[in-house]
Amino acid sequence: MSEYQKGILITFFGVLFVTPDSLFVRLISSDELTIAFWRSFAAGLLILAALITFAGFKNIKSLFLMGKLGWLYCFLIGSTSPAFVCAVENTSVANVVFIFAAMPIFAALFSYFLLGEPIATRVKKTIATVSLGLVLIAYGSTENEISNWRGDLFALYVCISYAAALTLIRKLQNISILPALPVAYLSSALILFFFTDPFKGFEANANFYLLHGILIAAGTCFLAIGPRYISSPEASLLILLETILAPLLVWAVLYEYPGNWSLIGGALIVLTLLVFNFSAFSKT
Repeated sequence: MSEYQKGILITFFGVLFVTPDSLFVRLISSDELTIAFWRSFAAGLLILAALITFAGFKNIKSLFLMGKLGWLYCFLIGSTSPAFVCAVENTSVANVVFIFAAMPIFAALFSYFLLGEPIATRVKKTIATVSLGLVLIAYGSTENEISNWRGDLFALYVCISYAAALTLIRKLQNISILPALPVAYLSSALILFFFTDPFKGFEANANFYLLHGILIAAGTCFLAIGPRYISSPEASLLILLETILAPLLVWAVLYEYPGNWSLIGGALIVLTLLVFNFSAFSKT
């Protein structure tokens, strides 16, 4: 297996692990900051335990080698955890993941500015269509009871931040970024601890908290490793799987209909990026 194929496979499994993320946010009967706290704390603790178990403390030195860009990665990953929960709690799951589908565009822009990778002509043409899809989703938020522009903005922040994080992984590909993950998540949990009561209703949601943390920990680790071997636009294109699977999962379990405008805007984004996806991979 080539490194490129390995990167595709690892990233693919990372996407599968994070797909139920929004469903767990919906199923857990706590306020959004409490959910964000346990999401960050459980994932950070599990990743830290896995690193110590399988690698000891030898990778800790990476924290001292990654520099300002590595600490920026920590901030981005740590901040996306509460932002994602706030997004799912304030708008439809379909809106959240359809907005995430714009990630390849932001990844291409960040790759241009940070890595000097040229923006292909097909990407420039795609930006206009994706922007139209985002406008349709935003318009749908004004006419759908379960959608709201505030949640859409949180989702857009997560989309942009994660695209930047994927690009930073490429920038720091000679340094193991895994030790930065528990730092990011546990720092986020520490800050959130002062804004919520994490033990309120804990017993009723304990199993959900644990399983949610396991999935996020596994998915984040895979998504921190896979993009080291492929470009950040290609890595973000694989996240299109979540765009398709997550709304269907929530729709099937909780009967949450995303709304007509969200479906139209989301379909426009996904179909456009599938064309981009085909073009990108056919030239590799």
